[in-house]
Formats: sequence, structure tokens, C-alpha cells
Amino acid sequence: MMKRTFTAPWHDYELIDAGNNKKLERWGNVITIRPEMNAYFEPVLSTREWLAKAHFEFIESSSSAGEWKSLQGDLAHDWQIKFQNITINLHLTKFKHVGLFPEQGVNWDFIANHLKTGDRFLNLFAYTGVASLIARAQGAEVLHCDSVKQIIKWGKENMESSGLSDVHWVLEDALKFAQREIKRGKQYQGLIMDPPAFGIGAKKERWKIENKFPELIEAALALRAKGGFIIANTYSPRLDAKRILEITNALSTNEKVEVTTLSIKSQTGKILDYGLRTIITEK
Repeated sequence: MMKRTFTAPWHDYELIDAGNNKKLERWGNVITIRPEMNAYFEPVLSTREWLAKAHFEFIESSSSAGEWKSLQGDLAHDWQIKFQNITINLHLTKFKHVGLFPEQGVNWDFIANHLKTGDRFLNLFAYTGVASLIARAQGAEVLHCDSVKQIIKWGKENMESSGLSDVHWVLEDALKFAQREIKRGKQYQGLIMDPPAFGIGAKKERWKIENKFPELIEAALALRAKGGFIIANTYSPRLDAKRILEITNALSTNEKVEVTTLSIKSQTGKILDYGLRTIITEK
């Protein structure tokens, strides 16, 4: 069995229970029920117990959209939680997300422990920017790259709410930006990337992570400064640990590569597995 890397619950987040292709989560004082394809097992708590606890449940209308149903009156759809000293603005979106991937907590801890003032940090496919803000809070110079304008705006809101400033926001295709940074001779002590498994680009080009991953790792290795680190999160069964190791080793034989499954254990003892977490450092 693949080794697991667990993100521990923190004050403002916990996975309460999981099962029947759903998960019950607490975000600060708000509890939600969301679809989760990896929760294929039976939950510990009953449906009645889930509904009694939860404030909102996401009801899918398609594989990519739906709406939130309020289970306890007319409550606000926007609120804040904290991770360490970072304030995160959460919103109930029509895509079942709330603005945070909690399994990434172990990566945020890693970043906090491996960066110092003056280091340069690059966040590709950066979403709402918690990793960027963790790095900025350590005194790093941070470039945050995402191709969705609204997500960049959300990241800026999180920066301002956290009392931070001077993150460099880049609205661009992540891979193309990374390749341009190579031509500019840029180097980073830390890089993190969280690419989608698949998608359609602005020019209708198809994106499949199993095809693009070699280019992403090649670019990351070229951008990484001596002694630096790369974190890559992947969420596709077509890109397994064996293939990740083959790709990385083909590009460089001087790397220490650790591939584990990102996981969270629920309050009820259920283990929910997410994608693969790859850490690349120099031997």
C-alpha cells in the first residue's frame, strides 16, 4: 500500500466523518456536507446525525455544478477561518468548493519550515493562495500564478485579511509562465504546483496532467535554486507513483523523490485519501 502523509486537523478545520461518497467537515463554526468520490465506504455516523450537525449540504445538479442547501435557517454564505496566522475567506461556490483544500495543510507546514526571509517562492496553479501567504509570512518573495481572474482576486482578499502585502500576482497560464521564467534566468528556493487532472484551456486546447507532467517537472527543476524544494500535488489515477518516479528520474538522477498519498483521518477514524504528494529535493 502507498505510504500516506496525513494532514492533521487544526483549530478551524476537521473532517468529522466520511462515507457514502460524501464528507462531513467543520470550517470554523460552519459544518458542511459535500460530495467526495473517494469516500466509497460506509460512514460511522448515521444520515440523521450528519443532517443534525450540518449547516449546509451541496446538492449536485451535474458532475461539475450544483447548489448549496441550507439545513439550519438563513445563514451567511461567506465567513472566515484561520490557518496559523493566515486568515482565509470562505465562500459557498456553485462548484462545491469553499476556497480551501484542507488536505494541503501538511504542505503549508512544510513551506513554513523550509523558507526564510529573502527566499524566493513560486506558487503555480495557485488557487486562493494559502501556500503563497504562508511563504510570504516567512518573509519570502512570493510569485503567485493562476489563470483565473476571480481566483486571483480571492487570493488578494486573503492577503489583505491576513495583514500581509507585496505578493506578486500573475494572471497567466502556469506552465507558460514557468517556461518564460526559465528564459529570464529566475531561480526559486521553493516551488509548489497543484495542476488540474484535466481541463480545457482558453484556446480550447485539452489539458491532461499525465501528458503535461513531464514539462511541469522539467520546468520546476530548471527554476529550483540549489538546495531548494519542489512540491507537486496530482489528482489523477493515470499518473501513479511509478510514473512520477520514472518522469523525474529521466530528467535528473540527482533528486530525492518522495511520493505519498495525501490523506486526512476523520474524527470518527475514517481515512480519506486525496491525490498524490511528490516532494523533490537534491540528494
